[in-house]
Amino acid sequence: MTNKVKVLIADDLAPGAADIFKNRGIEVDFKVGLKKDELIKIIGEYDGLAVRSACKPDKDVIAAGTKLKVIGRAGIGVDNVDVKAATAKGVIVMNTPFGNAITTAEHAIAMMFSAARQIPSASQRTIAGEWPKKDYIGVELFAKTLGLIGAGNIGSIVADRALGLKMKVVAYDPFLTADRATQIGVEKVELDELLARADVITLHTPLTEQTKNILSAENIAKTKKGVILINCARGGLADEAAVRAGLESGHIGAAAFDVFLEEPAKTNVLFGAPNFIATPHLGASTVEAQDNVAFQVAEQMADYLLTGAVSNALNTPSVTAEEAPKLKPFVALAEKLGQFAGQVADGGLSEVEIEYEGAVAQLNRKPLTSAALAGMLRPFLAEVNMVSAPAILQERGGSLKESINEASPVYDSLIRIKVKVEGKWRSVAGAIVGGKPRIVEVKGMALEADFQPFMVFVNNSDKPGFIGAMAGLLGDGHVNIATFNLGREAAGGDAIAIVGVDQDVPAKTLEAIETLPQVRYVKVLKF
Repeated sequence: MTNKVKVLIADDLAPGAADIFKNRGIEVDFKVGLKKDELIKIIGEYDGLAVRSACKPDKDVIAAGTKLKVIGRAGIGVDNVDVKAATAKGVIVMNTPFGNAITTAEHAIAMMFSAARQIPSASQRTIAGEWPKKDYIGVELFAKTLGLIGAGNIGSIVADRALGLKMKVVAYDPFLTADRATQIGVEKVELDELLARADVITLHTPLTEQTKNILSAENIAKTKKGVILINCARGGLADEAAVRAGLESGHIGAAAFDVFLEEPAKTNVLFGAPNFIATPHLGASTVEAQDNVAFQVAEQMADYLLTGAVSNALNTPSVTAEEAPKLKPFVALAEKLGQFAGQVADGGLSEVEIEYEGAVAQLNRKPLTSAALAGMLRPFLAEVNMVSAPAILQERGGSLKESINEASPVYDSLIRIKVKVEGKWRSVAGAIVGGKPRIVEVKGMALEADFQPFMVFVNNSDKPGFIGAMAGLLGDGHVNIATFNLGREAAGGDAIAIVGVDQDVPAKTLEAIETLPQVRYVKVLKF
């Protein structure tokens, strides 16, 4: 039996990817073409799964991956990965958004030229012995307006190449800022304006509920007569039947698609349409791109499995290799504080506030917040994890607010979590003391308490006799006290006690403590 980290490469990745894993001390198996039941049978052995587009890790595969920590997609699109199921199980899903960006952009430009001059058809007929010169009156791209739907990594490269051809470029992208638009030399417009102005439209956006059929029959009707459509992004972004109708009517001058709603596309409504060009999903198919995405995903997966560094993840915050060791103790602190807050909230998590003070405020706080939320939700949802927690809080209608303060009056770094319960706020704060997570404040009252597996939390009035009475009841219940920490607002006022004990507290003992006249609230917290 080995405890070494193991990765399965389940798609045809460049051989160098396996070498990257091996050189970093990770065991790797290369098994391509596995059927679903075959994959399910073996996936429980592996910590990581590397795929391209053929292997489809769905919810059943992910559920069977009892050790699975990360799925790496060598490429951009993750349509073949059930990201929702992975998120729920705490499996990180990574892609490689930059490795094939140039290759895909170049293919889009090539398709644009091919469509403008109908090069494939002209070539085929010429080789067949025809000389159909009069049948191919193309259009110049010079001075034409290119409409980009999506102006991310690939879209911006396409824009750069189009500007080099002296085209004017307009772009629709909800995430494109005015500054970024200026930087890449495009005009940011709304979708309807792009449809009305563009001579050529090229798609460079992921397939989501918002982008599905973004080139619908209705939107195609808004385009210029003779418009050229290019899709080297994802099948389903354009209504294929509507594109066919537009080609046949002459409203669409030409279309060139590298991707289709159903792949492999052995048949398609577009096949045989006039002025239509198809390629079999070749956008990323160059030697350079294949190598780049394979090597990149292997490095990313190895970094995560060996150091905790997260890059290009779709369902969790990124953490660099340099950040990971700095964040580790604070992740542990945030998670334990979240557990404390969740347990005292008793199910009411309508509002959550997390405050970062001191040096921790300058760190990458997203993983800390994720850890805090995971700890907070775990008392109610056993399967919650750092990856799924933010989404679950949002789904349940909970609000989250973060704040930072570069100054921390007492500790170098402090994390404070506040939860609103029935209109009242409850808070707990902690710090790293001597390298260990420690509670340093509850309800604004200062104290210091190490986390214990079992802790009795009591909110009480500061009156004589409480400590002795409570200790006596714990003794009567055969519960051994490990630590006893106290805090109070002022003499005789509101107070708290956090008692670390060596075992769980019997229900009768807890009920007896509740009856003490000084006690307002008592609960056993488990960590």
